[in-house]
Amino acid sequence: MNYNATEKGYYGEFGGAYIPEMLYPNVEELRQNYLKVMVEPDFKKEFDQLLKDYVGRPSPLYFAKRLSEKYNTKVYLKREDLNHTGAHKVNNTIGQILMAKRLKKTRIIAETGAGQHGVATATVCALMGMKCVVYMGEIDIARQAPNVARMKMLGAEVRPALSGSRTLKDATNEAIRDWINNPVDTHYIIGSAIGPHPYPDMVTRFQSIISEEIKWQLKEKEGRENPDYVVACIGGGSNAAGTYYHFLHEPEVGIIAVEAAGKGVNSGESAATSALGKEGVIHGCKTLLMQTNDGQITEPYSISAGLDYPGVGPLHAHLYTSGRGEFYSATDDEAMNSGLELTQLEGIIPAIETSHALAIFKHKTFKPDDVVVISLSGRGDKDLDNYIKYFNL
Repeated sequence: MNYNATEKGYYGEFGGAYIPEMLYPNVEELRQNYLKVMVEPDFKKEFDQLLKDYVGRPSPLYFAKRLSEKYNTKVYLKREDLNHTGAHKVNNTIGQILMAKRLKKTRIIAETGAGQHGVATATVCALMGMKCVVYMGEIDIARQAPNVARMKMLGAEVRPALSGSRTLKDATNEAIRDWINNPVDTHYIIGSAIGPHPYPDMVTRFQSIISEEIKWQLKEKEGRENPDYVVACIGGGSNAAGTYYHFLHEPEVGIIAVEAAGKGVNSGESAATSALGKEGVIHGCKTLLMQTNDGQITEPYSISAGLDYPGVGPLHAHLYTSGRGEFYSATDDEAMNSGLELTQLEGIIPAIETSHALAIFKHKTFKPDDVVVISLSGRGDKDLDNYIKYFNL
């Protein structure tokens, strides 16, 4: 089975480009050019150089000795939290700003939930001297204040989304409206492996540096390129897509996704899309989507602003329905406790999004000689407020 996007942007039955007529020229311009641009030697050289000298790649593959002892298996952490800006998001924004420049765009818009993608977008706009507008749900602005301050310091304008649940989905709606109104000079940097084709494929390719590095780093440490399992948290799923990319067609590598169960999968306050979702269209692509019986999108909930999304990227929908990926969901409590556990066992404070991936040990037992690589997608500075409140620190 093929797990890469087809020419029309489908992963199995998911994906495609379901867009209003007015967005067609923008999306089509990108679709016709993105693969050509990505293989240009000059583009590749600039992208690789910035990843190395600006982002600080390669990010380490760290053997978590005490965590491994506790769960009696070999746990490696792919340290995306050590990238400049503190998460995996910057891999994609560097790629997309270079793409925007080559398409002669002068203004950038973005949506953000946890604020990490907003910060990463504002960062590359400052780097390239481009105008930047970031849409963010009013609720997320309140719970991710340090990231909002960073974006403003970097020169971005942060516009609150005041409709709906006032979280990520609504910020995305606002960004799409902006793009429809400013089609000529504006490039929309989507931060997740979601949206109309070619976004899921383009974002995944920019993030695939994660699994590319895992392969040679593991070869150095274990004498083999392929782990037994790769694990990542999933909201829209860009860190997961990048972590899985080079293993998608290696059947001996188990692919594990951990979603946000919020207060429990069936509590009505959850973001566990694979468990609860039905086929539908959101933000320009066909995917699995949490919705009511008459097709209205239901409000997701998670303690983690970055996983608080009612859908999942089309690649992940395909991995779920085809059985290629194992999908689990972790509650707020499981995630928070797993984050604290990593902090106290390894001296690494993870983002709450990442803490969901670490909760895999509450759901699955690995063999002693299994090599399990977990994407440590972001660091926990932005979440200290949430940790403080949750644990009464």
